Amino acid sequence: ARQSVGVIGDDGFGSVYTTAEGGQIQLRVERRAHAGADCTKDPAPAGGQEPLVTCERDGEQWYRATESGHAYAQEQGDLVVTVSGAREEVDRAALRGAALAAHRADDHELDQVLPPAGEASGRQPVERGDLPPVGDGAPNNDVGASG
Repeated sequence: ARQSVGVIGDDGFGSVYTTAEGGQIQLRVERRAHAGADCTKDPAPAGGQEPLVTCERDGEQWYRATESGHAYAQEQGDLVVTVSGAREEVDRAALRGAALAAHRADDHELDQVLPPAGEASGRQPVERGDLPPVGDGAPNNDVGASG
């Protein structure tokens, strides 16, 4: 999903992938001890009831599920890669496949999603004209306004 990539923690990142039908899978990459940590943290109880949480090893990955969502976590070196989604939007087999396919982008994949090298580097910010030289920097709505 455009504009879904963001920072997670100190040096991790996350993004969301969508289907044409509106389903979503979230990808998170974090530098931390091990994927098994995903199975030691329980969500806060909702409405005073203990949530139903299952957590199991599935090959080289950990699978964690609650009533509403599920996730696969896998160690890749010193990184933990987690792929998650809502149970009503993505089934376990699709989620497992996405987790197994998660990998560092190669040059060809990066060329498909990044602007050409040098196209935006070194450019100065656009001069807006509506920001005052002093004060709190709030826009001046009278500058260049048409009536």
